[in-house]
Amino acid sequence: MAQQGSTKQAKAGQRTALTMAGVGVFWILVTLIGAEYGWSNRTRAFFDLAALAGFGFALWQTFQLWRTRQNDKGGS
Repeated sequence: MAQQGSTKQAKAGQRTALTMAGVGVFWILVTLIGAEYGWSNRTRAFFDLAALAGFGFALWQTFQLWRTRQNDKGGS
């Protein structure tokens, strides 16, 4: 059984989780700030796309982590 929290895979999973949480908080804050200061829809859409890119990156990290774990299972 693998040690929890100390393996490379566990640390990669923690980084991915922090990336997702950070992007989510960023997106909510930018949405609230944009509404408060009356930013144009174009500016808000830019930050929406930036958040979408961040979530896409987190999804890619999750996929890579999953593939790494699948390869490790097969090799054992």
